[in-house]
Amino acid sequence: MFLLLLLASIIVAWLKLSRLREIATAEARRQCERHGLQLLDETVGLRSVRLRKLNGMRVFERCYAFEVSIDGDDREPGRLWMALGRLTGLSLPTIETRIPEHDGDAPETDNVVPLRPRLDGRKSGDTRLH
Repeated sequence: MFLLLLLASIIVAWLKLSRLREIATAEARRQCERHGLQLLDETVGLRSVRLRKLNGMRVFERCYAFEVSIDGDDREPGRLWMALGRLTGLSLPTIETRIPEHDGDAPETDNVVPLRPRLDGRKSGDTRLH
């Protein structure tokens, strides 16, 4: 009976982790589309789990790693952190940010500064950021 219970709990844990990975893959795809990047291989992999205090509660925060391409000819690392089924942090080759904890009373603010290409001394059609 004990072995059957152990096997059932392992299966339930595996199914839950698979579902969380699917949610992370969808979030990675959404963030790549938002920032004009290509998600390579359409996969993410769990890299670490840590205990974090979020909105006054201790929760497990999972870090997922994936690869993106900026222009189709490169592979750059990306990471996202998720807790309670939502994005809590994001690191992409062109941006690195920490999603602030949302306090119910405080309004959310947008602190993203858009990057604009420098055009001084370059060819007129060259608008690369690097």
